[in-house]
Parts: sequence; C-alpha cells; structure tokens
Amino acid sequence: MGIFGWIILVIGVLVGVAVLLVVIGLLLPRSHVASRSLTIAAPSEKIWQVITDFQNVPTWHPEVLRVERLPDQHGREIWRETYKGGFLMKLAITERLPPRRLVRTIADEKSPFTGCWEFEIITLDEGSRVAITEKGEIANPLIRLMFRFFMNPAQFLEKYLRALAAKFGEVAVVEAKG
Repeated sequence: MGIFGWIILVIGVLVGVAVLLVVIGLLLPRSHVASRSLTIAAPSEKIWQVITDFQNVPTWHPEVLRVERLPDQHGREIWRETYKGGFLMKLAITERLPPRRLVRTIADEKSPFTGCWEFEIITLDEGSRVAITEKGEIANPLIRLMFRFFMNPAQFLEKYLRALAAKFGEVAVVEAKG
C-alpha cells in the first residue's frame, strides 16, 4: 500500500471513530437531573439574602469571577455570570418565592446546554436545609458523550453548596437530595 492508500486508511478510521462517537452520543439521554443539599445553621431569610444577591456572588464563590445585570427579557431578570476559564452564562429568574424557592434558568440560546437550577430552602430547628436540583438537557451528541463520561453531573451543585457553606463559616456536608 502506497502513501496515498495509508492516508485514505487513516482518514477512514478517523471518520469511522467520529461517526461511532456521534452514534454513542445519540443513544445517551438528552436530559439529566442531579440534586444535592446541605444544612446550614442560619435562618432561611439570611440564606435567601445571600443566594439572591447575585452581584456579590463573586465575593464568596471562587468559581464565579463576575456577575452583571442585563436588561430584562420577557419580564424576567437576566444576569450574566463569568466563570473561571472565561465561560459566560446568561441566567433568567423564572421563579422567586422568598425565602424558600428560587429557579434560575439558562437564558442563552447559544449555550451548548439548557436547563435550570431549582433552589429550595427549608426551615429546620437547627437552621435551614438548602437543596438544589439541576434539570439540564444537552442537544449536541458529542458534548453529551463528553459530559456523560468525563463529568460528574452534580459537580457544579457541590461546588456551589461548598462555597455557600463557607460563606456562613461552615464546612459543607453535601448530600445527594432524595
């Protein structure tokens, strides 16, 4: 086999691998749900103040570099967060029931994924239980494949809850909500 034959073979193998990866990605579920929670020795009103003071999230969450208020869309507050690595995400407040429920939904049509975070704050005798449920969907089969095999679907929930606990001077004991 000459050099041209080897080039064709290599290209064929690469195309075959790419097609296989796309097919595997197409077979994986588009949507996922992940939930985590923790208890913080603070009243729900104080926790509500912290989690809804979006502008100041970078002061306590090390993954968030900047938060900007954008013009409302369809009557909803829009915030753009900049994360480590330069990743940007536009988030809309789609539900707000102080001090117990907040829903933030991805408001960027160009995002590789869609979904929301549902925050629930439950008052307890010893403080409050903060639970976050991520409901997401990944349309692109290659990104879905990478997400499924190389990421923990709850990793960002866990990072957020650890940072929130630290904001209140506590060590996080993050649990699977359920």
